[in-house]
Amino acid sequence: MKSHYAAANSPPPAEGFLPGVANSKLIKHTHHDALRNPELAGVANGETKKMNTFQAVNDAMSIALATDDTACVFGEDVAFGGVFRCTMGLSEMFGRDRVFNTPLSEQAIAGFGIGMAAMGSTAIAEIQFADYIFPAFDQLVNEAAKYRYRSGGEFNVGGLCIRTPCGAVGHGGHYHSQHPEAHFAHTPGLKVVVPRSPIQAKGLLLASIRDRNPVIFMEPKILYRAAVEMVPVGDYELPLGKAEVLTQGTDLTIVGWGAQLYVLENAIQLAQKKMPGLSVELIDLRSILPWDVETVCNSVNKTGRLLIAHEAPKTQGFAAEIATTVMERCFLRLEAPIQRMCSYDTPFPLVFEKFHVPDMIRCAEGIEKAMKF
Repeated sequence: MKSHYAAANSPPPAEGFLPGVANSKLIKHTHHDALRNPELAGVANGETKKMNTFQAVNDAMSIALATDDTACVFGEDVAFGGVFRCTMGLSEMFGRDRVFNTPLSEQAIAGFGIGMAAMGSTAIAEIQFADYIFPAFDQLVNEAAKYRYRSGGEFNVGGLCIRTPCGAVGHGGHYHSQHPEAHFAHTPGLKVVVPRSPIQAKGLLLASIRDRNPVIFMEPKILYRAAVEMVPVGDYELPLGKAEVLTQGTDLTIVGWGAQLYVLENAIQLAQKKMPGLSVELIDLRSILPWDVETVCNSVNKTGRLLIAHEAPKTQGFAAEIATTVMERCFLRLEAPIQRMCSYDTPFPLVFEKFHVPDMIRCAEGIEKAMKF
């Protein structure tokens, strides 16, 4: 794929490549596989449609706009479809008064969303890249997160959902590749969600838009086109704050979220070639705040070992919070030190991106280290 784009003298797509996703066992390729999930019981008798992740995000917003007359979608370029095409066709369908462009000001986008939500409307705001969310940091952590608390429950901004593309794409560099979930996980009053696939993206986004708390919804942009599933066409929500056990295992618990799960899937397969019979329990955390402590700790109590992987830097990354909580709750059950496979503590490098983020090799080495301790 890379050589094709090089030969055509055209740049790789903005959302990058992620080899192996098309053949991943985590992807639901058929109608039957998609609807086997008990969390989709409400649409189990409905139709499914092949969608990639950006189409699933678009479908979720379309349903939200159709079912809530107060809902609006706004952000930089969203009326034109957005950089990643997530809002394609929405302004034509629902009108420019409900899907509209904003000035190039993240602080203004967040502040407008807070005001809109405070008046009882549903605000679906887009920050064009997660790297650009920091000008809005004060609005989100000092205003949105504390709105209900400081008013004693009299006012709230529960109708606010901030969507933002995040993560590495192979050529994004330090201003288009960051995964800043840990910055917001430190803030009581916010929810932080990261989906791994189209089915998850649609259900979790609808739940985030309708949740009565401000939610930051971080979309791994490398999955916008790479991940394709049979997605229920109906209206459904997936639970926030609930992890999903993707594979059952007895020897090692592995926790990840977003695009990193596909790296971990490949790492597990590589490790199993070296250690035949290795049984791994793979968990998609899905919600960073609140996170599902019980599911993770129950798994570690069973396996005795834990590996956590994420694209954000290691120091003060969310893996540290998971590791500390597991140490407090599962100390006597642990058979090995907890492994953290994370990006390095440097600004995100352009030419060294493939060495910066945890890849299949590094994660497989972490698995081997945990098992051979």
